[in-house]
Amino acid sequence: MSQPDFSQTLSKDRHFLQRAFRQPEKHGGLAAVQKKYQKSHELFLKRQAALPKPQYDGTLPVHARLDDIKTAIQNNQVTIICGETGSGKTTQLPKICLELGRGAAGLIGHTQPRRLAARSVAERIAEELAQPIGQAVGYKVRFNDNTSRDAAVKLMTDGILLAETQTDRYLATYDTIIIDEAHERSLNIDFLLGYLKQLLPRRPDLKVIITSATIDAERFSKHFNNAPVLEVSGRTYPVEILYRPLHAQDEDEAEIELADAVVEAADELARLGQGDILVFLPGEREIREAAEALRKSPLRRDDEILPLFARLSAAEQHKIFHPNGSKRRIVLATNVAETSLTVPGIKYVVDSGLARVKRYSARAKVEQLHVEKISQAAANQRSGRCGRVSAGVCIRLYSEEDFAQRSAFTDPEIIRSNLAAVILRMAALKLGDVAAFPFLEAPDQRYINDGFQVLLELGAVEEDVG
Repeated sequence: MSQPDFSQTLSKDRHFLQRAFRQPEKHGGLAAVQKKYQKSHELFLKRQAALPKPQYDGTLPVHARLDDIKTAIQNNQVTIICGETGSGKTTQLPKICLELGRGAAGLIGHTQPRRLAARSVAERIAEELAQPIGQAVGYKVRFNDNTSRDAAVKLMTDGILLAETQTDRYLATYDTIIIDEAHERSLNIDFLLGYLKQLLPRRPDLKVIITSATIDAERFSKHFNNAPVLEVSGRTYPVEILYRPLHAQDEDEAEIELADAVVEAADELARLGQGDILVFLPGEREIREAAEALRKSPLRRDDEILPLFARLSAAEQHKIFHPNGSKRRIVLATNVAETSLTVPGIKYVVDSGLARVKRYSARAKVEQLHVEKISQAAANQRSGRCGRVSAGVCIRLYSEEDFAQRSAFTDPEIIRSNLAAVILRMAALKLGDVAAFPFLEAPDQRYINDGFQVLLELGAVEEDVG
């Protein structure tokens, strides 16, 4: 018996329907199976009819490659989009997918590395589609699921999608998955990229789009059997880079000087004209110290000082996106504002050149949070934050020689993680043997063995695991 066309059924029903049509007698007979097929087909048509009709912002750089992107997505299972900060890829890709009819068979899943980005991107896409948030476009982050049953686009953190693999091994709820900011190479992103590589042969109907802000896109392409890479130009306005290195001799002095240097940089930028300032600092403590120094500064007294870090409440974080009036805003942020998140009105950036990075110390056998110099790629991401609305200026609180000596890219999290924790997490997620998992960059076998040894000593795993 010839099987019907499953492309117009819900993706979550396809596996069952294919099996049921092969052996209808096991599923209540052919009439019962056809009834289930009909129901799934009708729901597909209903979702298809309800898909929002996207309009595009012609001013965004991604608009110039619209037709190329559509063709690549239609003709390939995996597409890599490489675009600088400000290209518009984050908000426009889900709309391109909607125009191609994706989102009818299942959800367009769109992952972000951070909760704040997932929420704000969802709100932005909903606004552009003239839809209330939580209906056609929803988001799901830890402790908050704002997605309706009829949603077509679902924003979430990569950790949420990874957790969903537990209950939905084939990710059958989705017909398209967009992994945004893949260059961040967090453990979650690396796990997802490996998981999707294994899943794709079993889900030929699933489309995957990987976006990266760096030129490292070839690595993603190779991982997915030479998937096509499309480059989208980013920043549309020139950004002038000024170097203002600190001169502190020791660490305590450097901390005091960092706050003072932020005030001096803000004063220098304020003299250049109107426009908000985004300051990148390594952590909460540095943000509080800089905020205090700015409030005490006679020249900055009238400015609005806004902190931005992951632990901040949603209400506080939202203040960043709603400028109120004529005051100059100075946003003090951790690297949470480095990627997808676009803070409106930013004309100037101050970059401390530092970030807090978690690293595993093999000697001490613990993970430690260190303040480290950021990579050149991260520094360029930061400076790119001010070329969005007009020509911008970025002050780097380090020297040009220092910048030239920095590593080109940020280390993937797996390279600096305690592999005992990675192995345990993979076991919990049922991702299989660490050595056999298709990582983008496999960890050193020596460290894998050390990780197992630690777990054996703790009694967390049994001898035969791995």
